[in-house]
Amino acid sequence: MDLPNLAVVLRGALSHVPEERKAAEENLNQFQFTPQHLVRLLQIIVDGSCDMAVRQVASIHFKNFVAKNWSPNDPDESQKVSVSDKSMVRENILGFIVQVPPLLRFKSEEDRIPLYHIVEETFPFLLSIFSKLVQIVNPPIEVADLIKLICKIFWSSIYLEIPKQLFDPNVFNAWMILFINLLERPVPVDGQPIYPDIRKSWGWWKVKKWTIHILNRLYTRFGDLKLQKSESKTFAQMFQKNYAGQILGCHLQLLNAIRTGDYLPDRVTNLILQYLTNSITKNSMYQMMQPQINIILFEIIFPLMCFNDNDQKLWEEDPHEYVRKGYDIIEDLYSPRTAAMDFVSELVRKRGKSNLQKFIYFIVDIFRRYYEASAEVKPYRQKDGALLAIGTLCDKLRQTDPYKAELERMLVQHVFPEFSSCVGHLRAKVVYVETWVAGQYAHINFSDQDNFRRAMHCIVAGMCDPDLPVRVDSVFALRSFVEACKDLNEIRPILPQLLDEFFKLMNEVENEDLVFTLETIVDKFGEEMAPYALGLCQNLASAFWKCMASSEADDEADDSGALAAVGCLRAISTILESVSSLPHLFTQIEPTLLPIMCRMLTSDGQDILVPLDNYISRGSDHFLACKDPDYQQSLWNALSSIMMEPNMEDSDIEPAPKLIEVLFQNCKGHVDQWVEPYLRLTIDRLRRAEKPYLKCLLLQVIANALYYNPSLALAILHKLGVATEIFNLWFGMLKEVKKSGIRANFRREHDKKVCCLGLTSLIGLPVDHIPAEVLDRIFKATLELLAAYKDQVAESKKQNDDAGDDMDGFDADEDDNDDEEVESDKEMGLDDEDGDDINSLHLQKLATEAKGFQPADEGDESDDDFSDDEELQSPIDEVDPFILFVDSVKGLQASDPSRFQNLMQTLDFGYQALANGIAQHAEERRVEIEKEKLEKGNAQ
Repeated sequence: MDLPNLAVVLRGALSHVPEERKAAEENLNQFQFTPQHLVRLLQIIVDGSCDMAVRQVASIHFKNFVAKNWSPNDPDESQKVSVSDKSMVRENILGFIVQVPPLLRFKSEEDRIPLYHIVEETFPFLLSIFSKLVQIVNPPIEVADLIKLICKIFWSSIYLEIPKQLFDPNVFNAWMILFINLLERPVPVDGQPIYPDIRKSWGWWKVKKWTIHILNRLYTRFGDLKLQKSESKTFAQMFQKNYAGQILGCHLQLLNAIRTGDYLPDRVTNLILQYLTNSITKNSMYQMMQPQINIILFEIIFPLMCFNDNDQKLWEEDPHEYVRKGYDIIEDLYSPRTAAMDFVSELVRKRGKSNLQKFIYFIVDIFRRYYEASAEVKPYRQKDGALLAIGTLCDKLRQTDPYKAELERMLVQHVFPEFSSCVGHLRAKVVYVETWVAGQYAHINFSDQDNFRRAMHCIVAGMCDPDLPVRVDSVFALRSFVEACKDLNEIRPILPQLLDEFFKLMNEVENEDLVFTLETIVDKFGEEMAPYALGLCQNLASAFWKCMASSEADDEADDSGALAAVGCLRAISTILESVSSLPHLFTQIEPTLLPIMCRMLTSDGQDILVPLDNYISRGSDHFLACKDPDYQQSLWNALSSIMMEPNMEDSDIEPAPKLIEVLFQNCKGHVDQWVEPYLRLTIDRLRRAEKPYLKCLLLQVIANALYYNPSLALAILHKLGVATEIFNLWFGMLKEVKKSGIRANFRREHDKKVCCLGLTSLIGLPVDHIPAEVLDRIFKATLELLAAYKDQVAESKKQNDDAGDDMDGFDADEDDNDDEEVESDKEMGLDDEDGDDINSLHLQKLATEAKGFQPADEGDESDDDFSDDEELQSPIDEVDPFILFVDSVKGLQASDPSRFQNLMQTLDFGYQALANGIAQHAEERRVEIEKEKLEKGNAQ
């Protein structure tokens, strides 16, 4: 799953629509063991452009997964996380942590004190050793290994926070002199391996890479004064004045290797371009680049965007690997080409007035020379880079005069002809450009509407191309065309052909992006896919088994088999949804899907608890009535074996109490015989539970039992002699708060609602069931809980509304600042640093807001609020806890006036005010509910 789709899934986990939320959570569960999933989560966590709520979900999912699956508890248990993923996480985790706001960080300042002690004790010795190593003349390769180790130690220590010892200018300068010495020093020629794959890992190139890593990190941390805390502002000023420009000059010198044809490792190139890209928005740094900007842009950046010898070799010798690399997000992270594209995008976005026009003229000149040259001397690779540049600048071009008016002519004249090019990589590149065309179609006013149709048919033809990369790119591009197509009649006649070509390709390549295209087609055509449903499922099932076999054959390989297998299952689910109103098709499809279901449900019982929810909630009548097999007994056998297992961790059995809740809520009045067994089971596990969250879930089972049948459940608690024990624990946990003042337990809206329903159900019981002093505690606890629930619901609604408003204004803010230029700043009488101020206003605002985030309390299980199924679809969705409470109190008043009067007299002024507020809110809810029912009726 690529980053944009993963972000969509994570956002879906926050949805208020139960079906969307559940689907998203199932997707996350399916993908959690696929290669690179952890790395993608980290990327979203540090993505400042991503919604904070999505980043929180990603961080929680990451934390929970690592805690549970990083190392198996049993020595004989197989590794769930691949070695390559672990290595990737270890290499990047410190770097990523520092980029997240305090709200998402996992460690407090106190937790980092041991690191500072280590720095204080060891860094003076390391600095001395480092200095001596750097001064060695003609050093052997072993020296490079030692220097690399010191660099990695230093890099790890600064990535989260700069240790206070390094804020001493003398100490910091001593380190910087050595790093800049290494940066300026040419890599020794003698001893360099010949083969590039070995050469990039040679010791002295590793030293160069880690040196640049360190300097980039420092620049990211101290490159913008507006993001600094007051205590670090002086240090940041010193860094910018003394080092930032010097580092930039060294980087530019290193990049000359690209102009001269000398060797420079891809990762080093990537890191240097990141530094240059970060410098574009800073006027003082950009002015240093400006005299050389044409050289940078046309002799360094553009050549990196062009098809090269390595690409050609891979295209010819291993097209499958070429495809894999093209769709691998990790490859993008380290790719010079991706870094070059990022540089161009940032340059025209922030310095567009002085650079966009000349860059476009440069691209147009390449198009002209290509058009005029004979086939033997056409600059095919430059045309490839020019097409990539057009795709990279798509958003800017479609918004900017005069380019947006010329887009259609450019496509017709310079893009469409390459669909029939004799050069395979050019055919693939125009597919890339056409993917953008489809995605932006709604924003382009074509003078000739046939041009969109022509492009789409070229994409379809590309699915039969002799070169594999072109075929794969065509399928991927087709997805954008299907999404953008306003008239499905354009696609409907060729639908059988599309599906045939699609499955031919799936048999050849394991790639989840192919499945995304199929899902889009199925979703677009809905029930029209019925004639193809059986064939689609059969083909997808076949592809699933092939992908599973490929994935299981090499557990450590960084293959896409597992991802593609999950994609097949997701596509099958989409097909079933599309034909859900045609149940006769399911009997035809079942034999194909049953083996897959059996294969996927052979793991631990806990893994199938969530799917069992559907069988109980959506098929309650059959679940209750069927005796052969006896589903109720089978459920008991599964849950009791799990909850009674002494060796199972608290986190492993969390789905079990949730499933008991599903039983009581969906089978109200029909499972009386199971109330006592499940309460016994719950109380036994409650006494052994250690995690507060599990205790909350188990107490919610008791709350659900009370709501199911308060007299029966309370009688069982008394029979077991645990009523006082349970209520003391329950009320104690309801009262418990953290240092920040928030509730420590029952933190989700769903938790509070279930507790309210359970406690409210006791209010109407007679005095021989609930003594007066117990009723008083229940009444007050319920009032407090209802008030907290009301505030949380209101806050959730407010956050959702605010999030919508923020997204509405985001693009406008970006547009307003896109064209800030040095020249325009000077016209306003501003000097260079003033210009930095203007460009950084938005960042300064964000930094100020970020200071308001405080680290969570120690032991704060913040994942509770996000990682579980908030507001699962269930019968209690229709029950308003405020109305139920008020009606129960009115019932008590009618049935036992004296008891009601005594209860009211025990309330102090605070509780009386709380009760009046709840009563008023209940009446407001009655009006709202009636209004919603009326609107729903009118809509039907």
